[in-house]
Amino acid sequence: MPQQKIYLVGAGIVGWEGVGAKALEVIRKADVMIGHQRHLDIFPDFKGEKQALDDLSLMLDYLKKTEKRVVVLGSGDPNFFGVARFLLRNLPKERVEIFPNVTSVQYAFARIKEPWDDAIFVSVHGRGLKGAIDRIVAAEKAAVLTDNINTPAAIAKELIARGAEGYEAYLCEDLGLSTEKFTRTDVRGLVAITASPLNILILIKAWEPTLANYPVMGIADDEFATAKKLITKQEVRAVTLAKLQLQNDLVLWDIGAGSGSVSIEAGNLMPNGKVFAMEKNPQYLSFLRDNLRKFTARNIMLIEAFAPEGLDDLPDPDRVFIGGSGGMLEEIIEAVDKRLKSDGMIVLNAVTLDTLTKAVEFLEDHGYTVEVTCVNVAKTRGLTEYKMFESLNPVYIIAAWKGEE
Repeated sequence: MPQQKIYLVGAGIVGWEGVGAKALEVIRKADVMIGHQRHLDIFPDFKGEKQALDDLSLMLDYLKKTEKRVVVLGSGDPNFFGVARFLLRNLPKERVEIFPNVTSVQYAFARIKEPWDDAIFVSVHGRGLKGAIDRIVAAEKAAVLTDNINTPAAIAKELIARGAEGYEAYLCEDLGLSTEKFTRTDVRGLVAITASPLNILILIKAWEPTLANYPVMGIADDEFATAKKLITKQEVRAVTLAKLQLQNDLVLWDIGAGSGSVSIEAGNLMPNGKVFAMEKNPQYLSFLRDNLRKFTARNIMLIEAFAPEGLDDLPDPDRVFIGGSGGMLEEIIEAVDKRLKSDGMIVLNAVTLDTLTKAVEFLEDHGYTVEVTCVNVAKTRGLTEYKMFESLNPVYIIAAWKGEE
């Protein structure tokens, strides 16, 4: 005998409003209704058995065995961060029929009179904040479903720490209840608010501190704070970034980040990516921190450690730039080789023939195909009423990838 269908019905913001005639007919004919108590209370006249939803695994065991006609109640659209994902993952899809309702997010956007088709949607409910913040800072508009730990105030503190406070914030609390409340504020204003556990946070980009004054790529060298002008020069930086073949959502390790110029421009080029800038030299760290703040480097994580020891806790990289090795070049390449993704690339800048020779030898010994580009830059400088070219030291840009040429 084929198993009965399971009908998944979304409740509205206040209750059963918006539930279509077909869904109401399904509820009327059901033998069992399962849902959180606040959803069960919406249907006081239901004649069948009611089961409070406390444990998803227990509900799943029951649904796998029962031959009764079951309705499962969810909130809004059960397919939107709801119970549908769990059921569809664990039961044959042909057994599940879904009747969506208006989601709390739709309702919240309607109440604040803002379009929502260009927003991203993030849930931190039962999840960590880091991944959510990575997505939020790359977005112009975000709707965030929070929980008792990852509160709007906690989210605001993380945004401030990442230099991403340029959002207008709408805190939407107790939607559909008599205590419904909408608060319009900014990110710093959220820090002081103790929100209701039932809330949605909407963030809309209002301004971008300082970054609007600088290009995404090609920032002038003298805009970076640095020690003794030790920086990957603008023209060399451009070729280096080209050789890294960056894409929007990659993971980049910048080993020996120095002033952070490569990390900062790489972060601009892949707003949904993650850049880990590793530096331990105290001579550079203060300048690096200043530059990260100045350029609102929201997707760059500073790692205060020497390579290769500090690499263990980082996610596997898609790209690796080695700007400085501290005399540990072979050990760093060894460590990177064990973690680099199969289609990954290593780019290394060398200013001496010794480093060039060692780097190519080490990389080829580890099975990499190596291409070296020599960048010779000459720039004009004033000489009384005339101008002349002044040459900079050549830089060897070494690009390496696994596989055959």
